Amino acid sequence: MKKQIGFIGCGNMAQAMIQGMLKAEIVHKDQVSATAITDETIEGAAFRFDIDTSNNNKQLASESDILFLAVKPYIYKEVMEEIKSYVRKDAIIITIAAGITISDIESSFDHQVKVIRTMPNTPSLVGEGMSVLCPNKYITPDELNEVRDIFESFGKAEVMPEKLMDAMPAVSGSAPAYVYMFIESMADGAVQQGVPRAQAYKLAAQAVLGSAKMVLETGEHPGKLKDDVCTPGGSTIEAVTALESAGFRGAIQSAMDACTKRAKYLSGSKK
Repeated sequence: MKKQIGFIGCGNMAQAMIQGMLKAEIVHKDQVSATAITDETIEGAAFRFDIDTSNNNKQLASESDILFLAVKPYIYKEVMEEIKSYVRKDAIIITIAAGITISDIESSFDHQVKVIRTMPNTPSLVGEGMSVLCPNKYITPDELNEVRDIFESFGKAEVMPEKLMDAMPAVSGSAPAYVYMFIESMADGAVQQGVPRAQAYKLAAQAVLGSAKMVLETGEHPGKLKDDVCTPGGSTIEAVTALESAGFRGAIQSAMDACTKRAKYLSGSKK
């Protein structure tokens, strides 16, 4: 890909994406630049990835063919005001923050602008990200495919209509946090039974990884895969029954509902 890619903001999510695309070799390190507020972040990213870093958002915007806005939602407006006169007219602007709508970006300009609203997640760092993309009407099919190639260089990507984007943090962007809690809880249970901590984490994490691959690669319904593990009168069905009694499904759905409500609040659709 012969494009200059810029990141305004270089926190955990941006660094996961940068590492993912460099590792996949979809771009060379000379094609990637990033800015950050603190010298610590700038120096850390420069050392880690050997890319060009600075605190000059205006210059970065003027040099980028594809511009990622990787800043917190509450400073988007400030950043857009700073860079709007410097963004190339043919540049593709990519948002990665919950609650930032396509119209939020479009309204910052007095001309047509190419925008793709996205929701990636941190497993991009290890090439197993799940990202959702939503282009505005000025993005061509070729441009969407090019950006999708970037996201698929560090995981999988799906295109969704914007009306569904507020639901994406709950099932994708924020979801790794719930999974990490699940892994931690399983490991704690194993430690309680005498399993060494390091091995407990490895066993629990691999169980989650393997189970996810079974869903993705077999195409079977998760309920059937669960049933296949549950021998009649066995220990697994006892564990499943205990989870149901403790409200496991309901707790997950409540967490997702809370996450979605917050995302809608951030995007201004307080429903």
